[in-house]
Amino acid sequence: MALLEVKDLHTSFFTDAGEVKAVNGVSFFLEHGKVLGIVGESGSGKSVTAYSIMQILAGTGKIVSGSIKLNGEELVGCDEKVMKTVRGNKVSIIFQDPMTSLNPTYSIGTQLMEAILLHTNRNKEEAYDRAVEMLKLVNVNEPEKRMKQYPFELSGGMRQRVMIAMALACEPDILIADEPTTALDVTIQAQILELMKSLQEELGMAIIMITHDLGVVAQMCDEVIVMYAGSICEQGTADEIFYNPQHEYTKGLIRSLPSATTAGTKLQPITGTPIDLLNMPKGCAFAPRCDAAMKLCIEKAAPNIQVNEWHRSACWMCIKNGIENGSIVVEEETESKGGDNE
Repeated sequence: MALLEVKDLHTSFFTDAGEVKAVNGVSFFLEHGKVLGIVGESGSGKSVTAYSIMQILAGTGKIVSGSIKLNGEELVGCDEKVMKTVRGNKVSIIFQDPMTSLNPTYSIGTQLMEAILLHTNRNKEEAYDRAVEMLKLVNVNEPEKRMKQYPFELSGGMRQRVMIAMALACEPDILIADEPTTALDVTIQAQILELMKSLQEELGMAIIMITHDLGVVAQMCDEVIVMYAGSICEQGTADEIFYNPQHEYTKGLIRSLPSATTAGTKLQPITGTPIDLLNMPKGCAFAPRCDAAMKLCIEKAAPNIQVNEWHRSACWMCIKNGIENGSIVVEEETESKGGDNE
């Protein structure tokens, strides 16, 4: 049984301008001890997917339909009392900017101890010892001194380590890292990623790594989901995504990466701007920005097909190429067009 199973998740924000379908039919599962990467541009639905799992959506946000099962137990529709036992204890999250996530008016120690006291049966003395232990675990120097300091007295990298310590204090089964290195310089990014990888291997927890940085994905993840306009356009193992990309959006992301082989040449960015979720196109959401778009792409969204045992993609060009090279026969492709979008 999968540790986490998300099936056909639909999450919307109801605004004065209309319904914004931020997550539109997302399905995936996460196994124990695995690292899952969710990649995409800003506005693709990565963070909203994570917030839906934690059920910490903004006031206008709502899970419209779908299923989220943690260890086989359904989370969608459960009350806040149940979710309080899930957050921190079973699933923890690291937010993008530690400076805005930590309260500037409370010391580091107070905030760490608050999380431990809230989610465990430890007393204050035990909570203090656990907080110091967690700071040592994430390689914070002079942890007793740091316990008395305030967030503004720490560097960005140190604050991020404190956030990781807070997230891991109650030994969760799943750690959701929502772009944890965005606000950090390259050197500190590498240190934080190495720290997370070593902690994951040491503690055996599963990680959902949300990022727009494919370099982070290549370094950290076992499996990858590529999202665009609230939907999954491609998913598979990290090797399949990087060495055998099938969706034109994924190919565009990879082409835009600098590498040793492209030194001295101009990068190839994806043209255009992200889609307006209030005015979704009739066909493929990426078609207006896709150089390879066909008439069919504009008229109808592609089904999510099985490329191979470790790889799925929702792209008409993938289907077209599969038919031409014989990996997809016409009958199967016809069934996909008329069938569901699983």
